Amino acid sequence: MPVVVPASFLGYAARGPAWAEWLDRLPALTAGLLEEWELVEDGPAMHGYAALVVPVRTAAGRPAVLKVSWPHWEAELEHLALQHWHGRGAVQLLRADPRRLALLLERLHSEDLSEVWDVEACERVGELYSRLHVPAPPQLVTLSSCVQRWSAELAALPRDAPVPRRLVEQAVALGRDLAGDGRTDGTLVHTDLHYENVLAGDREPWLAIDPKPLSGDPHYEVAPMLWNRWDGLASAPRGVRDGIRLRFHTLVDVAGLDEGRARDWVVVRMLCNALWRLQDPPSARRTTPTGEYLTRCVTVAKAVQD
Repeated sequence: MPVVVPASFLGYAARGPAWAEWLDRLPALTAGLLEEWELVEDGPAMHGYAALVVPVRTAAGRPAVLKVSWPHWEAELEHLALQHWHGRGAVQLLRADPRRLALLLERLHSEDLSEVWDVEACERVGELYSRLHVPAPPQLVTLSSCVQRWSAELAALPRDAPVPRRLVEQAVALGRDLAGDGRTDGTLVHTDLHYENVLAGDREPWLAIDPKPLSGDPHYEVAPMLWNRWDGLASAPRGVRDGIRLRFHTLVDVAGLDEGRARDWVVVRMLCNALWRLQDPPSARRTTPTGEYLTRCVTVAKAVQD
């Protein structure tokens, strides 16, 4: 029997024909995996930005989740990272079918770090860095190859782009230097470790989920903790700038990172985020309006340098 896909996820068909075609196939694809892997649905399906997640029980009665991802290169590499970590600091991988981008994962709790005091959440993530940052498997894409490409795209931004030219030029220079730095590759990095990608577990209090892994630099990890949970920054008595700086220094101190190198990567990542928003097709639907989003990118990049 086909899995019931949430209507909100089916609405992603508006992203284009490739999404629409995949979503048409998704119920049957998921039902086939349930049958083949001898899984029983154990609750309504959920979803994030690019994957369907179905609570299941295995033939032995173990609670788990079946994750089926939209085809994209980051999802193609997720199982490699999870295999490499073997559940140390991250959700445990029980089974994988890379061809169908399907993962069977241990079931964690719904509680994440979104409601945990900001500084404590940064401490928990900083502690996870040291566990997740191990030598990278050779199959992963290198961060240096990515940042080399991103720097070229940033350099090509027109001078009248709605972001400060000084920051663009700074990010280009930093990106080019980092692309040629031997320390930029070699470590398995999650790249998207933020409040909602850390869930409470039974084996350990907190476990990372949903990696978008690269062979990279541990200092690359910091930025997502600065741009996520933005409403908390905007409403905090200390103000946005001081809130960003408190998060930044907490992460750097707990993880034992080099402050200057972490700062450089934050600047590069925030300007790349701005670049990608400016590259959005006109039909793209975004929760945060472009002007507001670009302001956030610039605010974070400036805050870690002031």
